[in-house]
Amino acid sequence: MRTGRDEPAHRISAHVEAAALLPGLYLVATPIGTARDITLRALDVLNSAELLAAEDTRVMRHLMDIHGIPLRGRRIIAYHDHNADRQRPAIMAALKEGRSLAYASDAGTPLVADPGFRLARDAAMQGSRVHAVPGPSAALAALSLSGLPSDRFLFAGFPPMGKSARASWLRQWTMIDATVILFESPRRVNHMLEELFEIEPNRIIVVARELTKKFEEVIRGTAAELLSDPRLDGIRGEVVVVLDRPAPVIADAGTVQAALEEKLRTMSVKDAARDVAAELGLSRRDVYQAAIDLTAQKGVDDGES
Repeated sequence: MRTGRDEPAHRISAHVEAAALLPGLYLVATPIGTARDITLRALDVLNSAELLAAEDTRVMRHLMDIHGIPLRGRRIIAYHDHNADRQRPAIMAALKEGRSLAYASDAGTPLVADPGFRLARDAAMQGSRVHAVPGPSAALAALSLSGLPSDRFLFAGFPPMGKSARASWLRQWTMIDATVILFESPRRVNHMLEELFEIEPNRIIVVARELTKKFEEVIRGTAAELLSDPRLDGIRGEVVVVLDRPAPVIADAGTVQAALEEKLRTMSVKDAARDVAAELGLSRRDVYQAAIDLTAQKGVDDGES
């Protein structure tokens, strides 16, 4: 007897609706790679919105062509980093008139590392309704497949490009007790891994590239292991990096002293004690006293006078 499980896959019917939309700004998530990773509701909104806006008009037009969504004479408004201030007033005026407008970034969920933030903020501030049309997200896709804890996570965006600024930025976020998700240019991934190695060589890191695309690849290992992994030589494509949360610190007297000595090179006793106490989960009062004792031993001015 054949069961449903034995039956071969067959085509299922689905259709795009053309119902009138409520007025407001629709933030439409679009595929990050595979074109079929789009929701039926997203297609409904692209089909029915009175106005369309996109980070790249060619990308939206191509996506609509793939899924058979006609423009019907609608113009796609370009809205990106270089013209946002010029385009926003006209978009706000249309929303105030009660029009429906769909906005999509190049790929993924709008407002995540793209210029849509001010658009949504200004729309909300003028009283226009903002609608989310959820769907693909590179950050959440990478977190899902990373195998790292997802009960508490932080999306930190792109690190600064300068070496010194990037190192300081990474130190800041790697102290957070959460899984951290980063975007990075493939040209700079290895530089970032070198800096992460200096911070904590045994931290588990997941590098995911070309998510949902033909050459999708997920590389896992410690910072030390990834630095010698040949798969990261000349890495290409869109890259998401996921960092495990920091290992618990054993805050013995030597650990406290080493942390204070590093901070005291550039900070006052009070500020150094505050930062070290926060990093190690210790009493600020106890760490402050340890800092006073340390400066007294070394004959260093504590900067408080």
